Amino acid sequence: MATLLLRVRLPVSGPPQVRRLGRIRWSYSVNSRQLLGAARFSDLFKGSTATIAAPGRSSLGARAQRLPGCHRSRLRYGSADSGTSATMVYGPRCIMFEYAKWEEGQKDFARARSVYERALDVAHRDHTLWLKYAEFEMRNRYVNHARNVWDRAVSLLPRIDQLWYKYIHMEELLGAVANARQVFERWMGWRPDIAGWNSYIKFELRYGEVERARAIYERFVAEHPRPDTFIRYAKFEMKRGEVERARRVYERAADLLVDDEDAEVLFVAFAEFEEKCREVERARAIYKYALDRVPKGRAEDLYRKFLAFEKQFGDREGIEDAIVGKRRFQYEDEVRKNPLNYDSWFDYIRLEESVGNKDRIRDVYERSIANVPPAEEKRYWQRYIYLWINYALYEELDAQDMERTREVYRECLKLIPHKKFTFAKLWLMAAQFEIRQKNIKAARQILGNAIGMAPKGKIFKKYIEIELYLGNFDRCRTLYEKYIEWSPANCYAWRKYAELEKNLSETDRARSIYELAIAQPALDTPEVLWKEYLQFEIDEDEFDRARELYERLLDRTKHLKVWISFAEFEASAGLGEDDGSEENKNDVGYQEQQAERVRRCRAVFERAFDYFRTNAAELKEERAMLLEEWLKKELSFGDLGDVTLVQKKAPRKVKRKRPLPTDDGSSIAYAIYPVLYSWYEEYIDYIFPDEVTLAPNLKILEAAYKWKKQKANDTEDD
Repeated sequence: MATLLLRVRLPVSGPPQVRRLGRIRWSYSVNSRQLLGAARFSDLFKGSTATIAAPGRSSLGARAQRLPGCHRSRLRYGSADSGTSATMVYGPRCIMFEYAKWEEGQKDFARARSVYERALDVAHRDHTLWLKYAEFEMRNRYVNHARNVWDRAVSLLPRIDQLWYKYIHMEELLGAVANARQVFERWMGWRPDIAGWNSYIKFELRYGEVERARAIYERFVAEHPRPDTFIRYAKFEMKRGEVERARRVYERAADLLVDDEDAEVLFVAFAEFEEKCREVERARAIYKYALDRVPKGRAEDLYRKFLAFEKQFGDREGIEDAIVGKRRFQYEDEVRKNPLNYDSWFDYIRLEESVGNKDRIRDVYERSIANVPPAEEKRYWQRYIYLWINYALYEELDAQDMERTREVYRECLKLIPHKKFTFAKLWLMAAQFEIRQKNIKAARQILGNAIGMAPKGKIFKKYIEIELYLGNFDRCRTLYEKYIEWSPANCYAWRKYAELEKNLSETDRARSIYELAIAQPALDTPEVLWKEYLQFEIDEDEFDRARELYERLLDRTKHLKVWISFAEFEASAGLGEDDGSEENKNDVGYQEQQAERVRRCRAVFERAFDYFRTNAAELKEERAMLLEEWLKKELSFGDLGDVTLVQKKAPRKVKRKRPLPTDDGSSIAYAIYPVLYSWYEEYIDYIFPDEVTLAPNLKILEAAYKWKKQKANDTEDD
């Protein structure tokens, strides 16, 4: 093997240029004698500009540069092919495919075939390579070569269906039906999927081989015993008028696949087949057989089909027996296994109500309410009590039997252990039922028993609402008294009682109720009660009483909101809607009243400020908020306001740090040896001008602040 060192470059266009490419080894020998010998043949150089250089004046690279185009291309592909690897086949340029295609374009089929063979040595598991190789042979009418390639391909890659399809398609194009059938048989030996078997069957049917197709179907259902394969087989027989054969196929499938998860599809198809054959009784028997064996969770479509079948061919009784009967059997089994599963009872009752048989519905209700929860705890009774409620509603609305409804409510109220817990909803429903029957006496008796046996807020509210609607105010007062006696800390009851008296223009009664309410030692929402009491006195123009109430409230709490509310009251006390008009503003009496309001309001703010300064010095943020409200109020007074009075007391905000506390009161710390550090948080502190003593850590800050202020004054003087 000779080694040839060339200077070669293959440009796209333009004159050739010289570039060093390195050493290239050819797969066959090339020497200078062969190149000069090939140059003597003029037909090799037709249309070429290659010339022969004088001996001793040109190198081998220069001679290769003057080769014809076909040799230069083979030189390029040969250099790439000299080290054939997987990259040549799988790479982005697919060099081996390009090389083979180029050789095919040069009509050198032996070389192209050699390229494909060398590529298969590297990537024999690439089915795309086999496809291109076989298509190359078929394209150039090398049928036996193509068969050889297909045989090798399907032998090495029998699980690639595309190779089998292409092989069979070639044989069919050539008219070799026997060969195609033989290929199919080889393929079936590998047990392909359903698509392969269907292709084989369609192939036989294209050539009218019905018996062969039937034999293939037999092998097909034996290989893939599934509902869809049997259904396809039966439809094949039905299409050719073989009703008995189709029925036998369905019967085999029903015996074999009764426990299959897709058995529902098979039975539906079987029943529809019998329905098409006008065998109604057979179809009904198939549906019933399937309903007995298919799990209920997978029989939804089966139930729907059977119902449509009965609507078309059966009567109402048949539908109920077929559908409701099976579901009834299912629910009976569930409640027998667990009689305390009230959800199953609800489903069972809904089923019977959909049918509409009163005797069956009442029987199921009676059986369900007989399963009393074993423990006297409310959480076990919450689902159970709705069985009674639904029973009563059924008797009232559907059965229209009022006596039975009344009896259901009565028995249910007797059953509940009211000393441990009760259900206000049930008491109210029983009373509302009696009201609908225009029996007010019975409704009052039920609600009175409820209050006496198991009082609850809902019962009081509904009872009072009924009596208020009927206009019995004395009864409402009595009920409110019992309500307050039962729950004296309930501010809602006190407020509604006072509101009732206020609406009846009983001012003294309302004031007495409010006084009793605020005198209680414990209340759930006292702030709401005090607010309503104050608003009540203000609405009655009892400003002295309201002022006294504020003083009493301040004796109990010195909350910031109470001070602000008191100040706003003083600023607007006695101010009517028309007092802000221009005529009233010029009135001397109005101006004196306004000045008195400003004085009283300012006095409240000063009291509040003195309290936070002396008795609650740690509440600096509340004191700052108080000053902000005071400043807003002074601005709203207009000419009567004194803003400087508040600004002199305004604090300065200072940002400080403090250690973060833990649950035990200590600060969070971490150690970086040998120093111990603590976690700090920033907060805003307020420094008021009237603070005499300063903290040691603020002395420097104060000095700096005074120096800065003095420097600013000096600058202004200059």
